[in-house]
Amino acid sequence: MKLVKKFVEVVAKFDEDGITPLSIQWPDGRVFDVDRVLDVRPAASIAVGGLGIRYKCKIGGKERLLFYEQPRWFVEAKSPGV
Repeated sequence: MKLVKKFVEVVAKFDEDGITPLSIQWPDGRVFDVDRVLDVRPAASIAVGGLGIRYKCKIGGKERLLFYEQPRWFVEAKSPGV
């Protein structure tokens, strides 16, 4: 299955330590809390392209990659029907 860049809405905390994502809203309205941020670093998404700050997060018990490519956020998502 092919991965695509899926832009998402993110609620984040901005403070003296930087940016911390708190939740992600999928385009269909579903909201997922970010349980924990495991790693933060500048990185490129090899799978779908794009360059920004990569957040390795625990969401729903699974590790997921979330990218902040100013001014938008995206995830690597499976493309249905491909």
